[in-house]
Amino acid sequence: MCGIAGWVSYDRDLTRETETIDRMTATMAYRGPDAAGTWVRRQVALGHRRLSVIDLVGGAQPMVIEQPNGAVAMVYSGEAYNFSELRRQLEARGHRFRTDSDTEVVLRGYVEWGDGIAERLNGMYALAIWDERDDKLVLIRDRMGIKPLYYHPTSDGVLFGSEPKAILANRLAQPVVDAVGLRWMLAPLGVTGGSPWKNITEVEPGTVLTIRSSGLTSRTYWRLPTRPHTDDRDTTVETVRALLTDTVRHQLVADVPLGVLLSGGLDSSAITALAASHLAARGEQVRTFSVDFSDLVENFTPDEMVRGLDTPYAADVAALVRSEHELVTLDPARMEDPELRQAVVAARDKPGLGELDASLYQLFSAIRRRATVALSGESADELFGGYFWFHDDVSRAATGFPWLAVSPSPSLGRSLVHPDVRRRADLSTFVADQYADAVSSLEYLDDEAPEDRRMRRMSHLFLTRFVREWLDRKDRMSMAVGLEVRVPFCDHRLVEYVYNVPWSLKTFDGREKSVLRHAMKDQLPASVLQRQKSGYPSSHDPLYTAALQQRAKEVLAGDDDAVFALVDRDWLEEAARCDPAGAPKMLSQEINWVLDLSDWFTLYKPTLELD
Repeated sequence: MCGIAGWVSYDRDLTRETETIDRMTATMAYRGPDAAGTWVRRQVALGHRRLSVIDLVGGAQPMVIEQPNGAVAMVYSGEAYNFSELRRQLEARGHRFRTDSDTEVVLRGYVEWGDGIAERLNGMYALAIWDERDDKLVLIRDRMGIKPLYYHPTSDGVLFGSEPKAILANRLAQPVVDAVGLRWMLAPLGVTGGSPWKNITEVEPGTVLTIRSSGLTSRTYWRLPTRPHTDDRDTTVETVRALLTDTVRHQLVADVPLGVLLSGGLDSSAITALAASHLAARGEQVRTFSVDFSDLVENFTPDEMVRGLDTPYAADVAALVRSEHELVTLDPARMEDPELRQAVVAARDKPGLGELDASLYQLFSAIRRRATVALSGESADELFGGYFWFHDDVSRAATGFPWLAVSPSPSLGRSLVHPDVRRRADLSTFVADQYADAVSSLEYLDDEAPEDRRMRRMSHLFLTRFVREWLDRKDRMSMAVGLEVRVPFCDHRLVEYVYNVPWSLKTFDGREKSVLRHAMKDQLPASVLQRQKSGYPSSHDPLYTAALQQRAKEVLAGDDDAVFALVDRDWLEEAARCDPAGAPKMLSQEINWVLDLSDWFTLYKPTLELD
C-alpha cells in the first residue's frame, strides 16, 4: 500500500520541476513511510511513497521497464491479489521477472496487454503508467473504488495523486472551493463521487483514463453486471462460502505482520473465522483487534444504528478461533485533542465525520503498533442487505437515495449551514441529479418482478454510491497511520455473484444477510449467528458533548470568521447552550462537523468562489 503523485505536461520541461514533484510526493509520506522515489523525464514526473508489504526489498517504485521504443514506468498503490496467477501467465509468454513483487506483475501485465490489464486484476489498486512508446499516461482505479485516485486537468496535461493534497502541492492547483465543490462538501452522507476542490475530481471506480497531448479519454472497464441467478438455495450458500474462502486466502498474503478487525458482528466474525482457519493450516495464530470506549457500558443507549455492545460477541469469536486478541479501549476525552482532530481532517482533505473518524484513527494507530496489514468486514452490509433501510418499507419505496428517506438519515452538515449558503447550494436539486446519474447505468432483467427490481435498484445504489463513503473513510484513516486495510467483501467475483441473488433468497430465513449467515453457520458461535446488525460504536458520554460545546464556544468567540461564511452562527450559539445530558446524538455529530470545518479552514486556507 502506498501513495502516488504525478504531473504530465506536454509543453513544459519537467526535468526542471524536481522540487515540485518532490513536494507533491512528500504530501503522501504517511501513506508510505518506508521509502520514497521519483522518476522524471521531460514530459512526465512520477512520485511514490511506499508502505512495504510484499517483497520488501524488490518492490521499490517508480518501477521502469525499458522497451526498444521507449520506457514504461509505473507508480502503484494497492494490492493485486491474483498476482501469482498473472505472473505464471506472463512467464508462459516469455516475461522474466527481476523481483517477487506484485508491482512488477502489474507493470509487465501492462506491457503485455496494455490497459486491458485492468480487466485481469483482482484487488484494490490505483495506478499510473507513463508509456513513453506513445507519450501517454494511463490511470486505472479498482472496480469498487477501494483505493482513491484524483486528477486535475491542466492546459497541457494533468496532475494526479492518491489524495487531493498531492495535487494542491503543485502551483497549478489552488485550494479553491467553487459552487460545485461546495455541493460535494455539503452533500448528505453516501452522495459520493466528487471533491470540494475546484477542478479536482475522482477517477471513477472501474475506469481507465488515458491522457495524451490531444486530450483525455475515459473507458469504463467494469460496472455491476445484471445476470439471471439460476442457483438454488443450497448452491448459493455453498458458492458464497467458496468465494469468500478463496478471497480471504488470497488476501492473507503479506510479508509483514497481519491482523483482522473483529467487531463481533457477523461480517467481521466471518472474515476472522476464515482467516483463522487458513493461518492455522500453516501453523500460525490469527491476531484480532476490537474497539471499545471507556464510558460505553455506563452511558450506552441503544438506537436504530447501534443496537448493542460489541465486546461480548467479539470475545466469543476470539475464544472460539483461539486468536491473539486485543481490545483497544478509547478515551472519549482524547478525541478532543486538537492535534488529533487536525490530523484527521488533514487525512480527509475535508470536514469529515468528527468522532467517528477520530475514533477509527485511534483504533488504527493502536493496531499499527502490532500489524501492518488488517482485514476488515467492511461492505458486507451493502452487499448482503444488512442495513435497516433494506428492511424498511419507506426506504424501499423511495424514489431517491434510500438512506435519506427516513430517520436516522445520515445528512450531516446541512441544517447547520447558513440559510443563504443552503439556498445557493440548492442541495435538493444536486442530490436529485446525483440520484438520476446513479441509476442511469442500472440494468434489469426482462422478467424481473417489481419487488426484485426495487431491491436490485437499492442494492445498486448501496454498492455504487453508499459504499464509497465508508471505503474512503477506511482508506484515509488507515493510511494516515501507515496501516493497509483489506476488504474481502469487495472482491468483484463475490460482489457480482451476490448482487444478482434475488432478494427473496438473500432473506430466505426471514432475516438480514441470510445467505452469509448460513454460509458461516458451522464456523461461528450461536451468539454471533443470532445477533442483529449493530453499527460502529461511538461515545455516549454527555461529558464528551459538553467538551464539544466548549470548543464551539471558542470558535464563536474567536477572531477568525471564515467558518461563518458557511455556518449559521445563530445555530451554533444555540447548539452550544443545549443541556449536554439531554441533547440528541445528532447534535454532537453536527457540532463535530463545524469543528472539523474550522480546522479545515485553518489547515487549507481555502478560497471560496461560490457565485
